Amino acid sequence: MFWEEERALILSDLHFGKSGHFRKSGIGIPQNIYKEDIHRLFTQIQFFKPSSLIIAGDMFHSYANKEIDFFLKWRNDLPDVKILLIKGNHDILKKEFYARANVEIFEKKLSIKKFCFIHDITESCEDSTGSVYTISGHIHPGITINGLGKQSLTLPCFYFGEKYAVLPAFSLFTGLAKIRPGNTDKVFALLENEVIEIQ
Repeated sequence: MFWEEERALILSDLHFGKSGHFRKSGIGIPQNIYKEDIHRLFTQIQFFKPSSLIIAGDMFHSYANKEIDFFLKWRNDLPDVKILLIKGNHDILKKEFYARANVEIFEKKLSIKKFCFIHDITESCEDSTGSVYTISGHIHPGITINGLGKQSLTLPCFYFGEKYAVLPAFSLFTGLAKIRPGNTDKVFALLENEVIEIQ
């Protein structure tokens, strides 16, 4: 999502280093998955020209590996873009790494105006007035679309409820958790080249 007023690109669940983590464990995952993710992010930065990235958790997947080293080189090419990371359950790298990568860390939540960013929607993000809108990630939401026959397709999606939103995983190398939206909820499915609202 792009927050025009704040010039902030809002993402979740990039899981940088995940394919490298699997390869270190002897599972043959091609490196082009990670390269495609980081290329898509760079394309979004070039298009929106944000002053900051707000990442609602799981920017990285696990401990350091060669893909994380590649991220540091990539980061050096974008010194003017602030990266604000609300730590997710996979963000377990040492504090020294985040400092070297010029990534500002928020342990539980980040509040900006009437919005609160967290990783896991089950965590509390309320203020004393109860009027904040929460934006989270973590579950990698997906919506199932049924065809006229028995065929179906599950797509990553943005989920907007009355009081909170859940962002899709940015990484292509994640699973999906099927959601069941309520009558007043808004769901936007991600296709290859477009976003469509699901009725």
